[in-house]
Amino acid sequence: MRFACDKVAAVAMLGLLLSFLPAGPALSAAPPQRVANSLGMEFVLIQAGSFMMGSPKREPGYQGNERRHKVILSERFYMQTTEVTQGQWRAIMGKGLINLHKGPDNLPVSRVSWFEAQSFIKRLNQKNEGTYRLPSEAEWEYACRAGTETAYYWGDQADCSKAMYGNNPQGDYQCRQYLARKGIAPGQPAPVKSYDPNPWGLYDMTGNVWEWCQDWFDYYPKGRLIDPKGPLEGKSRARRGGSWFAGPLTLRSGNRNFANPAFMETTLGFRLVRELD
Repeated sequence: MRFACDKVAAVAMLGLLLSFLPAGPALSAAPPQRVANSLGMEFVLIQAGSFMMGSPKREPGYQGNERRHKVILSERFYMQTTEVTQGQWRAIMGKGLINLHKGPDNLPVSRVSWFEAQSFIKRLNQKNEGTYRLPSEAEWEYACRAGTETAYYWGDQADCSKAMYGNNPQGDYQCRQYLARKGIAPGQPAPVKSYDPNPWGLYDMTGNVWEWCQDWFDYYPKGRLIDPKGPLEGKSRARRGGSWFAGPLTLRSGNRNFANPAFMETTLGFRLVRELD
């Protein structure tokens, strides 16, 4: 009985002592699944996780620089749901002296060098509506695959109804027929969101325009990688995703490509990552 009374007294004393301690920080609320800025740029939350980056050797179109390896991404991030559009570009950069970036607001911007993408990011960050950057190659492929391991996020066979590609005179005839029925003019990309998103809500990760990544381009290092950012230096920057002009094998989730950072062409654009606050 005495033991029970002593125990009650001890609990009461502990509660009294705790009442004098400073309150700890409140539990932070979970970040929203989607965010947007004043330009109408939408971003979806990508959770941390791991995946097999690269392609199996048996996959048609496999290249030696696609060696499969495990990658762990330890931090969440927001990925833009679409490629940066003409309208978003002009809102930040203006029309420019030679007006390279013309077209409807909902077309992806193209003819943008890696350096110009950095200028856009710098000006966008000055608006104090978040911190933006290009995705790493690992972040890009992780988001593109959206939990899948097939050649494309929908399976192992190319499909004109799933992504924008082959929209050129030498392209896939079936795709040109499909695009004509869809009302998309030949020789150009499609308006963003013309195709269904991947399972994580991202549009046109496959096809439409190539997308710049932050990394210098080189062969993958051996072994498991945690939050890889690419080599420290190089001559070319990575680009991903294939384009409206390209053939289907370049649209594979593990396919890699590269270009000089000063390079500009009508098939090359970008999308952004927004870091968590």
